Amino acid sequence: MQSHKINIVIVDDHPIVIEGLKMMLKSQSFLTVSETFTSGSDLISFLRTNETDIVLLDITLPDANGTELCLEIKKISPQTSVIMFSNRSERSIIMQAIQNGASGYILKNTSIEELVMCIKGALSGNIVFCEETKQIISRPSQNDLPVPRITKREKQILRMVAEGKTSAMIAEELFLSPLTVDTHRKNLLQKFQARNSTELINRAIQLQLIEE
Repeated sequence: MQSHKINIVIVDDHPIVIEGLKMMLKSQSFLTVSETFTSGSDLISFLRTNETDIVLLDITLPDANGTELCLEIKKISPQTSVIMFSNRSERSIIMQAIQNGASGYILKNTSIEELVMCIKGALSGNIVFCEETKQIISRPSQNDLPVPRITKREKQILRMVAEGKTSAMIAEELFLSPLTVDTHRKNLLQKFQARNSTELINRAIQLQLIEE
């Protein structure tokens, strides 16, 4: 996939989970598990002086809540993709993690194939879910906003934003000016009552307007 190995840090309070993950990921030649931690504070100390591509992060840690820790990780190391890796399958927790900057949410019963596919997707700038979390977040919620009316062009741009494409890339592909694309993006944020692209994609997935 890439010329250099992808560095992964695993954070889980169960050593047996860490060992299992290390064994599973060892079979992937483009991945390397550089560090493992059982607490949030040790991870934060590490990230202050080291870079990593991916953090596989559990929700329940002895000294931190994973969703809150995700916010801190993104402040210290914005380029790091955080993938939540948990047994917790509550819809509200999944949505909170994505809102806090997570690049994905995977349940611990996922297969190695699905895990690797999600890691690749996160590295490409996408928000990734295993099949089970996709089903959980697609269930209707009483708190959902009404489905906004969007044009064909807006839906096209929405899909491309979800694929991780920048305004410049979208403009080039659709033969539009970057200013026009930015206007469409601003209109989408307004229609979905979203503060940023992550919230926008999150809500569009929730409303089943785009996949993944």
